Amino acid sequence: MAILMFSKDLSKTDIGKRLSVPSKSLKHLPRFKEGRHTVDFKVWDENGHAWTFRCSTRTKEKHLKPVLSKGWREFVCKRRLIGGDKIEFYRDDEKACITYRVRVWRPVGVFGVVLGHAPIPLPCLDHK
Repeated sequence: MAILMFSKDLSKTDIGKRLSVPSKSLKHLPRFKEGRHTVDFKVWDENGHAWTFRCSTRTKEKHLKPVLSKGWREFVCKRRLIGGDKIEFYRDDEKACITYRVRVWRPVGVFGVVLGHAPIPLPCLDHK
């Protein structure tokens, strides 16, 4: 069964640098090895493309403030994401192994009023 780990509207920082992940979502991500503050993991988008992201946390502060860095900017650029787009991360435990999935949505509205979100079409990708 797929579990929604988190959903958020992307900010300028999320688009331009790294994705800030809600701290409560850490329990759904792969475990960090003892003494480490980073973990790489694969995520599949709604079109079956695999992406590798690195989740990292602060090392010396009380609040971990997890972020996705490595691989994130490539995903943003290839998917042509912009501020205000919505992203959803899921964890699927139904199979023998855990699978992570990501979905992206663009706000749809009229005269500045958001009426909902539509899936963002996948541009032509030259992705491994």
